[in-house]
Amino acid sequence: MLLLNKTAVITGCNKGIGKVILEIFAENGANIIACTRKETKEFNDYMESIKNRYSISITPIYFDLENPDEIKIAISKIISLKIKIDILVNNAGFASGAYFQMTPIVDLERMMKINFTSQIQFTQGISRYMARFKTGSIINMGSTAGLFGDVGMLSYGSSKAALIFSTKTIASELGQFNIRVNVIAPSVTKTEMFDQMEENARTKLINSSAFKRAAEPIEVANVALFLASDLSTFVNGQIIRVDGGITP
Repeated sequence: MLLLNKTAVITGCNKGIGKVILEIFAENGANIIACTRKETKEFNDYMESIKNRYSISITPIYFDLENPDEIKIAISKIISLKIKIDILVNNAGFASGAYFQMTPIVDLERMMKINFTSQIQFTQGISRYMARFKTGSIINMGSTAGLFGDVGMLSYGSSKAALIFSTKTIASELGQFNIRVNVIAPSVTKTEMFDQMEENARTKLINSSAFKRAAEPIEVANVALFLASDLSTFVNGQIIRVDGGITP
């Protein structure tokens, strides 16, 4: 029960890595503020099952990272709950690929907005509230695409590189409030995104790992659990790669 009596805000937790993070946090005693883009019966049923299984509370908050006004409203709703926020996991985002010369600027701008600037806006609001309590852990979901240049990764890799760099700056600034800020950089992971990847690109990424396989979502979620817990109280401003040992 590494997160007993703690409250975690998790974005993008209705599928993929975020959904596994939600469950492992709940299993370890955390109450969850579950942020997703829209409400679905499937996710409502899932939240109900998790609440009953682990005897924790889950509060859903719905907003679109492409809409700054919705982000502001979501921040206000979370603060209005008057609950101490111990953990923020910025997991929401999306990926797409195209060669540099074939990347429309509007697509690049959308990628940067969803994967970077909107994440910063949301973190600004939540971290101001967390600072009142002089403790906390913020976990950003980066990617090895933001560390190693590769063909077709201009938009996605640039957005994750920006998030990785900002993590270091934010960690330096929020340290005075005893808030830790770190980034997890997974490589290819078995999610819906994995299934949608072009086969050659997927094979190339898998073969770049020393283990010659993709990560399981739980292997990424376990690192998030470590960073959220008191096992990592002196870990700050770090990039933790979960890539099976990629050799660039």
